[in-house]
Amino acid sequence: MTRRFVLSIDQGTTSSRCIVFDRHARLAGMAQRAHRQHYPRSGWVEQDALEIWRTVEKVVPAALRDAGIEAGDVAAIGIANQRETTVVWDRATGVPVRRAIVWQDVRTEALVERLREMPGAERITALSGLPLATYFAAPRLRWLLDEVDGLRERAERGDVLFGTMESWLIWNLTGGEHVTDVTNAGRTLLMNLATRQWDEELLRFFDIPRAMLPRIEPSTGDFGTARVAAPGVRIGAALGDQHAALFGQTCFAPGETECTYGTGGFLMMNTGPEIVRSRHGLLTTIGYQVGPEPVYALEGPIAVTGSLVQWLRDIVGLIATAPEIETLASTVDDNGGCYLVPAFSGLYAPHWRSDARGLLIGLTSYVTKGHLARTVLEATAWQTRDVVEAMNADAGLRARSLRVAGGMAANNLLMQIIADVLDIPVTRPLVTETVSLGAAYAAGLAVGYWPDLQGLRRNWRAAAQWLPHPDRTRRDEEYAHWQRAVHLSIGWARPADGTRH
Repeated sequence: MTRRFVLSIDQGTTSSRCIVFDRHARLAGMAQRAHRQHYPRSGWVEQDALEIWRTVEKVVPAALRDAGIEAGDVAAIGIANQRETTVVWDRATGVPVRRAIVWQDVRTEALVERLREMPGAERITALSGLPLATYFAAPRLRWLLDEVDGLRERAERGDVLFGTMESWLIWNLTGGEHVTDVTNAGRTLLMNLATRQWDEELLRFFDIPRAMLPRIEPSTGDFGTARVAAPGVRIGAALGDQHAALFGQTCFAPGETECTYGTGGFLMMNTGPEIVRSRHGLLTTIGYQVGPEPVYALEGPIAVTGSLVQWLRDIVGLIATAPEIETLASTVDDNGGCYLVPAFSGLYAPHWRSDARGLLIGLTSYVTKGHLARTVLEATAWQTRDVVEAMNADAGLRARSLRVAGGMAANNLLMQIIADVLDIPVTRPLVTETVSLGAAYAAGLAVGYWPDLQGLRRNWRAAAQWLPHPDRTRRDEEYAHWQRAVHLSIGWARPADGTRH
């Protein structure tokens, strides 16, 4: 039987989605289910890993039905996943020891502060490419090992297993394959960026037993064969969601840059086969690995982008639906002198300040709700410029354009503001499900469904483009005001306990 489709599982922060793509990267079928978030304490964010698995177990056959096909029509499965979210489960029973700790969770602030004072802390970035921060998986895993009675002993015996979401899903799909890929392993603080293997020095520093860790594979390969959901189909790829987006946007050449605007914003620049060490607050990471050697990237994660619009809707009540913000912001020509720094739980790249808190400044009696709406959109644009400026400085390359995707990419005014702020074209692709598409592309390459990267490039089509037309003097003056506002937001909270100075 000719296998005519590739199936992609995108396990995200708020939902799990399955999309069926054909050879021309056209969507043939889709299904999606949300899962719950749990907030047991301030700063804690958890998910039920079993609930997530059950959603995936349902959306895969639902997407096949939507496409009118069976598992036998599928050449391969690709998985993309929310990164850094930490799951530990019993090897024998498959039951998680407790809820998964989500990438947004900051319960490890005090632990990270203690670890920063330990001998060897200065080596972490050199080995892993990442700063020591609550954002990554190793501090969460260490916290679990310290806090859950008997867990460390079970981990040392190999009776419990650690994984990020792709490992958890693969283990359940295949009936026991314990594996990860380089992009996800590279977000733990435990993988050596050069060797692409678990690093003994990092394991000793974080006191993590090797016996509980999955094996590391390239992003494409053989991750096992599904026994459930899509029985008999090979899992050909696994990538962290933002790496999948880079791949789905066909950013295959150094300097090519994309950003996915969802709950947060994630910018990634392809830097080629060499490791580029960031000196400006970015993450050095593996973009993807589809052959014997990886392609490296610089990444700048932004904590709050789409969730700021949700805050304006759900908490402030200034708008009733998210799309209304574009209409409201379009009633004014500028921000009225107002700036909003959305450091609700600190600032990510390039500042990495967990002691920053949200700040709205420049208010006068002149400011209207239209100005506030525009200020919300501009906060995403200014944060994007912060990261792009750092990328240009680190890579010795200048981003010549920005490819965008995610829910916020549908906001035309925001895309024009970003083009003006960056002074480069911004392009939205015809297929906006770039995370799912990237996972599908990688899986298809693994089984020969698509022949090479150039074939994937030919599939990429632009749906819309925004060209910059800024007043450069005004733009730079406003950027200086933004930077001043960021400076004022820093130092408001103590990292250890989140209280106000």
